[in-house]
Amino acid sequence: MSYRVVADLEICQGHQLCQGEAPDVFGFDEDADVVEILNEHPDESRRSDVAAAVKYCPAFALSIEEVEDV
Repeated sequence: MSYRVVADLEICQGHQLCQGEAPDVFGFDEDADVVEILNEHPDESRRSDVAAAVKYCPAFALSIEEVEDV
């Protein structure tokens, strides 16, 4: 099983803390002032950093969805 990173842009407040945890997964759209997902399906080795980004998002705008491998 793998995972997918999801961002709710409606509630993102642009704190950018996620970038500190996983800069290869999360970027920032300065024009829209919201997170940008750079890698929707990061490698399993990045899961702990992505999970930390999700956990510490002040707006609770990030989540991890489990997806079945095809």
